[in-house]
Amino acid sequence: MEKVKVGIVGTGLIGKGLALEIAKQEDLELASVLTRRSIATMKDYPFPDVLTNDMTTCMAACDLIVECSGDVIYGTEVIDQAITACLPVITMDAELQVTTGSYFARRGFITEAEGDQPGCLASLHENVVQMGFKPLVYGNIKGFLNVNPSKEDMAYWSERNGLRMDMTTSFTDGTKVQIEQALVANGLDAGIAVDGLLAPEADDLNDVGNELAAEASRLGHAICEFVVAPKAPPGVFITAAHDSRQKDVLRYFKMGDGPYYTILQNYHLCHLEVVKTIRRVIHGGGVLLNNGKNPTISVAAYAKRNLMPGEEIDKGIGSFQVRGEAVRMANHQEHVPIGLLVNATIKRKIEAGEMLTFADVDLPDSLALTAWNEIANRQTIKLVK
Repeated sequence: MEKVKVGIVGTGLIGKGLALEIAKQEDLELASVLTRRSIATMKDYPFPDVLTNDMTTCMAACDLIVECSGDVIYGTEVIDQAITACLPVITMDAELQVTTGSYFARRGFITEAEGDQPGCLASLHENVVQMGFKPLVYGNIKGFLNVNPSKEDMAYWSERNGLRMDMTTSFTDGTKVQIEQALVANGLDAGIAVDGLLAPEADDLNDVGNELAAEASRLGHAICEFVVAPKAPPGVFITAAHDSRQKDVLRYFKMGDGPYYTILQNYHLCHLEVVKTIRRVIHGGGVLLNNGKNPTISVAAYAKRNLMPGEEIDKGIGSFQVRGEAVRMANHQEHVPIGLLVNATIKRKIEAGEMLTFADVDLPDSLALTAWNEIANRQTIKLVK
């Protein structure tokens, strides 16, 4: 049996863990791993022979790539090369998907993987729809939320968990979950109830699921949400309706009295689940989830504190300067997606809590910026019509 050659972009927690799993599979070959680190310093990497710093070398060795660099600007450049080379692209990178993913969805094959919450929600969606449920709420579970954490706390938790500080901060201040739910909304043809999401606190997922489903029914469309539930497992859930003629048997199946039913997946195992998506793609299963060709939800940047003219933002996601909130693009056409705030310079004073617009910042030229402008222009045309 000829093995499928897989390339990985990124050598962090996800990329390294995925490499270990791919190397164990009988039908897959770890063909190339693209990294920006100095290879000479990577003595602890388990597969040094496949490391490369050259995009072209990586693409030439692979049948498909998995992008998990966690860098919107760099990842966009890599995926552009992969799409140009007609390679299928799998991402574990919701940040990239909601910023430039739609640009690539029009040009080639790109899908988010199972493992992080968006891919797990997409997989759960397929499962519940096949059972006759009509999803109303796509729910993400967070154990804690602090929209403006201190550097000291983030340094402590990043060291304790073995993660970069910006990752820990984006998890803590809600930026990551806002990005994840925006991706789910765009990919599964859902929406949001309010900008910034409702984000209720909950001890009981069934109760909060029912409340959110009632709101979705009032709005007339499915919604993407997250709940802050310290006692709940770190997974995802869907609250859905079903044929009223199944009410009695659903009660017998311990699903409650209806009319809404919450189906929980009580885990998401990140890179350990990506192999499932790789095989899905190999066997023609199609896109699991991407940001869609015509997204309606983006993630805007809001100032955590007053920002002054000339101040630089090295990277918005996970910073102590801004955080992200999911917003309707139709209502905020001038917002700056937080994923584009890399090496940006503030042009005027911005008050704490204020949304950043393109008029407020200088952004360096990048393919990511070009891609976003194309996406936004398409949406503006659509809105005018």
